[in-house]
Amino acid sequence: MVLYGTAALAICMLIGQLVGELLGILLGIDANIGGVGFAMVLLIFVTGWLRKRKLLPEPTERGLLFWSAMYIPIVVAMAAIQDVSGAVAGGPMAVLAGIAATAMGAALVPVISKIGKPVAALPELDADGNEILDQAELDVHQASRE
Repeated sequence: MVLYGTAALAICMLIGQLVGELLGILLGIDANIGGVGFAMVLLIFVTGWLRKRKLLPEPTERGLLFWSAMYIPIVVAMAAIQDVSGAVAGGPMAVLAGIAATAMGAALVPVISKIGKPVAALPELDADGNEILDQAELDVHQASRE
């Protein structure tokens, strides 16, 4: 059910916020440090773990997909607004640090994209959105139906 997906997201969010608060306390900072990030990483790991063990029913997975499509962009936008306003209030060094981090992240995209094994390209689609199969694939497809 979609409700289970919502519950999993809520539990991960609570744990992530707790970890962020504890990290802030340990570092002596009066702020939540990365609580939302910890929650999202936890949600990714929990979802992968459940899916691998076939413990994630389809309706629950749909619920998680729904909320991740709705929730993550909203939280990222809210955090970005706070970061920008905090950086501007913090002075030019904070703004320069943000620009430098963004530039380094953009520069590392080609490096990170080379990590992992190459995968086959997605198949071509016809006007109806169906895969265009070559003759060998058609023969295999036809044989499997018989």
